Amino acid sequence: MSTNRQVRQLDTGSFLRTHPVFTLAELSEALGSRPSSAAAQDRLKYHAGKGRVKMLERGLYAAVPAGREAASYWPDRYLAAAALRPAGIFSHHAALELLGAAHSEWNVCTVLTRKRRRPLGLRNVEVRFLDQPAALRRTGRQELGTREVERSGRVLRVTGPERTLVDGFRQPKWAGGLEELVESAAGFGVLDLDLLQDVLEAFGQSVLWAATGWFLERYQSRFFVPRGYLAHLEKMRPGSPRYVPRGERGGVFVKRWNLVLPPGVAGDGGPGEA
Repeated sequence: MSTNRQVRQLDTGSFLRTHPVFTLAELSEALGSRPSSAAAQDRLKYHAGKGRVKMLERGLYAAVPAGREAASYWPDRYLAAAALRPAGIFSHHAALELLGAAHSEWNVCTVLTRKRRRPLGLRNVEVRFLDQPAALRRTGRQELGTREVERSGRVLRVTGPERTLVDGFRQPKWAGGLEELVESAAGFGVLDLDLLQDVLEAFGQSVLWAATGWFLERYQSRFFVPRGYLAHLEKMRPGSPRYVPRGERGGVFVKRWNLVLPPGVAGDGGPGEA
């Protein structure tokens, strides 16, 4: 007859096979015990001793695949972030990657969350937990322009192309820089122009209207942007020249949009697809 200890070992093994990254609270719940219970901690110690579990930080663990060494194994950054903030929304360059549009890899993964916490380090990758934009928090529209993607059996929420583009212009540093944002966003298969306008209205920042208008003018034929749509965005531009990214000095003045952009991004300042 199986003992309770053997049953717990079997249950924990099944849990590890379906939870590549997990918290102590999740394991405790799966064992039917209190959060941070002694039973869950005993199970962790047992499997860690067998090289099947690796602690990423206190309360966060990764299941080590068979045949891999715990010391050299690091889990998927997105699964680790989702374990810490299940309701978080992947954004900026992380969104570009999850949407399959990123022009290059980057070592920062950003998650929008209602409750910020310290960064998580995973070998050469840093997971950063950012506040939801204040403009969206005030109106309860934090999930505007988001969608679900599946990764290794877990459903993640990520900003879609329209929201990612606007978020990127708002905070280029988290998108890997303005040049990376533009090159990546140019690879989106389609942009929902109605949703894009909805996102811009929700943020209500003239510089975002202008930056988006500049981008759409540049890739007008690729995204089938009507001239009337661009004219509407132009009406929303700032009244005086604005730097993108904010705080930059020098660059190319784009008259139609009242923007000053880095030379490597703006080119000669005129329209036309790269």
